[in-house]
Amino acid sequence: MSGTLNAIEPVIAGGGLSRSKMRFYFFLFAISGFCALVYEVVWLRLAMASFGVNTAIVSILVSMFMAGLGLGCWGVGALLQPQISGAAALRIYSLAELLVFVSSLLVPHQLRLGRLLLQQVSTFAAWQSSRYYLFAGVWLALTLVPWCTCMGSTFPLLMAAIKKTHPVACHRSFSYLYAANVFGALLGALGSAFVIIELLGFTKTLYVAGSLNLLLAALAFVVSRSVSGAAQTDAVSLPQRDPSEPTTIYGLPKGIVLVILFTTGLVSMGMEVVWIRQFTPYLGNVVYTFAGIVAVYLLATFVGSLDYRSWIYSHPIAESASAWSLLAVFAAIPVLTADPRVPLRLGAMELAGLRLAGIVMFCALLGFLTPLVIDSRSSGDPGPAANAYTANIVGSILGPLVTGFWLLPSFGERWSVLALSIPLFAIAAVTTFARQRSETSLKRSGLNPKIKLLLSALAAIAIFAGCHDYADRFAVHRVRRDYTATVVAAGTGFRRELLVNGFGMTTLTPDTKYMTHLPLAFLSRPPRKGLVICFGMGTSFRSMLSWGIPTTAVDLVPSVPAMFSYFHADADRVRASPMARVVIDDGRRFMDGSSESYDVVVVDPPPPPAAPGSSLLYSREFYEIVKKHMQPDGILQMWYPAAMGDATTLNSITKALTQSFPFVRAFMSYEGLGIHFLASLQALPQLPSSTLAARLPASAAADFLEWGPAHEIQQQFQIALSHELPLRDLLKVAPRSPVLRDDEPINEYFLLRDWFHLYR
Repeated sequence: MSGTLNAIEPVIAGGGLSRSKMRFYFFLFAISGFCALVYEVVWLRLAMASFGVNTAIVSILVSMFMAGLGLGCWGVGALLQPQISGAAALRIYSLAELLVFVSSLLVPHQLRLGRLLLQQVSTFAAWQSSRYYLFAGVWLALTLVPWCTCMGSTFPLLMAAIKKTHPVACHRSFSYLYAANVFGALLGALGSAFVIIELLGFTKTLYVAGSLNLLLAALAFVVSRSVSGAAQTDAVSLPQRDPSEPTTIYGLPKGIVLVILFTTGLVSMGMEVVWIRQFTPYLGNVVYTFAGIVAVYLLATFVGSLDYRSWIYSHPIAESASAWSLLAVFAAIPVLTADPRVPLRLGAMELAGLRLAGIVMFCALLGFLTPLVIDSRSSGDPGPAANAYTANIVGSILGPLVTGFWLLPSFGERWSVLALSIPLFAIAAVTTFARQRSETSLKRSGLNPKIKLLLSALAAIAIFAGCHDYADRFAVHRVRRDYTATVVAAGTGFRRELLVNGFGMTTLTPDTKYMTHLPLAFLSRPPRKGLVICFGMGTSFRSMLSWGIPTTAVDLVPSVPAMFSYFHADADRVRASPMARVVIDDGRRFMDGSSESYDVVVVDPPPPPAAPGSSLLYSREFYEIVKKHMQPDGILQMWYPAAMGDATTLNSITKALTQSFPFVRAFMSYEGLGIHFLASLQALPQLPSSTLAARLPASAAADFLEWGPAHEIQQQFQIALSHELPLRDLLKVAPRSPVLRDDEPINEYFLLRDWFHLYR
């Protein structure tokens, strides 16, 4: 970290202060930022396990996290007295870090308690109702906001400490701490996603972060005992700014500056939501895609903040006004790099990672401008800095909500970026035409700022008009967008496919019929009710209804069932059946809040096995929920896309099943692409194909043979029976792998074992 500190402090040393003194604050805030990012990642996953993997829950949790940060920053900034000593500020900071340490121990239990309370409150039986989300939102607020308030309070507290102990350096203290915080968050994004969670699981990862917070609390308290009166001689040599004197940038009123910070927060976080949709088709629908986007975002922001720290001491602030025009046009560049027609290839290899380069300039310039504006407004005073940063945080809360629930469903990715770019062009226009621009700055900036604004607008118009969305790569397709995903149904005839956020979910294949007919035929009696988790093309749902039983299908993405008619000509008739029910919800949460029991439960988790949140449908805890909703002789069918997975994940999932159910059988799919696991609380006897075939009603037999591969029902079943896999053989593969649990999602975190053969 020494090289980083040398780069970030070119002027502090010139003021006669020891760099080591300021490095202490950098260290505190870098580690604090690391821990905060880890908490956000882990708490989000734990909340998904307790309340559901859906956009509403994710939005509520992220909003509560950011709201707590904003409340702590604003509240402490308003309450801090100007006469507070550096020692007192450090001691309060120490207390805040100590409370954050406590959160690492309590929050997992608080989230589980909220889930148990929901199960006990009968008025919330309809878990899809707004009452459920109201209760979940209130509980998440009570759980997270107090702890996040402690995290948010650290910004003004350390600014107050720097102001008293290092007054020469305090006028740019916000940008110093901002760079440290971003640097720590970058380490947290990389460390949690790529290393710590894979090695330790979620709970122990929280313990690591909590231990670091405890260390910070101890260090801050020890240092506070030696800073009293340390900088008095420095303080008297500097003129003190009157707190009532308005601070301006570009000659703008303070209120306009707050609007600018609110807007940049809203736009940047809204853009991040769009980027995930734009780049997932190229990077893959795995947990590392999101981590990669966040890492590039934070790295570029950090570099931008370092550039500001170097630039500001040799340039007038007014000269930065033209940078807002560049920021606005840089916001459009990801539309260009996400265009499927842009040839980012090396031979036959797609250089998918290069597409992320489109966000670098925007993030770097934002990292430059945000601390510049807040430094200029606050001049080292924690109160004004806290107000300004809180405005930015409030925008960051609203950005994902506005983008995810309105812009993306209404306009799609490309035009959502346009909508988010327009406020940036408005800011560029305001700064360009501000009246109090000095003539010197106009001369030093090269091109006239008005010309820069015009050229930026023309460049953005050309990008938006000339580029295409990912779905346009398909000659025949249908697109639907909602608050959860962009869904594309593409192709014709038997080559049709379903893509969610650019990743192929399924095709028209007999495997999806086997998922239903195989477990139903193994029942020793006629089935009465069935459940399908994950709708896909609707094939399994349609096949189960062919048995003439009430069938419920659950899918997380509203647009997926809406594509049913693209794949099946009789979709409207099937949906109109009084026995058909389609629910838009997280499958696990639906079962957790249901009192119904089923004869057969078919689960087809979204591919690949490493998809974010997929472990919650493969874990030991999920199977305990399933057992509560199965008839005594009911059967669970679990599909595992083996062709996309690895030996460790297969072993881990097999262990979870065999430890949850006394009777488990496994059958390789006829195409060899995956495994049908059948699990039950009662014996699954060795039945001949003729017995299984005899149990199908005529309508089910016709459905089963619709796509082959055999021409007779008995032969159709014989294909599956002849490909049975002995469980002992599956358990011998990668025997060191742990049982898949909510806390140990080994299927999602695999980098260390893939690259270094390192197992926890």
